[in-house]
Amino acid sequence: MSLTLMTRRDPFAEFDAMIRRAFPARPFPVRTGSAMTSRLAAFAPAAEIVRDGDDALVKLDLPGLDFEKDISVELDGASLVISGERRDERTDDSDGRSLKEFRYGAFRRSFTLPERVTADALSASYDAGVLTVRVAGAYAGSEPQKITITGGKPSGTVDSDTVEVGPVESGNAADEG
Repeated sequence: MSLTLMTRRDPFAEFDAMIRRAFPARPFPVRTGSAMTSRLAAFAPAAEIVRDGDDALVKLDLPGLDFEKDISVELDGASLVISGERRDERTDDSDGRSLKEFRYGAFRRSFTLPERVTADALSASYDAGVLTVRVAGAYAGSEPQKITITGGKPSGTVDSDTVEVGPVESGNAADEG
């Protein structure tokens, strides 16, 4: 009995090549298409942001990582930065794998948070291969506030007929000559 490795044709490969040719210099990496598009692509975990009341839950799919040594969660200014690395622990190329689709390498995901969020509002947990970062109060005060419109002049305004304007002094030395 022999094992035959079949390679599937990626229907997005031609489209991806066209996009890369049209936009060679992008300020951020963009992947259009399936996981088969690039065998050399760096590991980029999938993310999901879910609203939980006033809190935001940022979830990253990180199966097989040791959260104590492979994952870092930081607040950098107004950015939640999640970084880490998935390592291929096997060093022997003849280890019996005939198909390699797992992605390995360093990753870094950054999410912009409201300015009011501090490190005290963040908590992280890792369960069943999913990293969850709770951002307490991320949505607090984010609902639009209705402002009542009234008729007439706004209070505290000055009637333009009673305003006296004195001479305007110029601070420009060229005007004094």
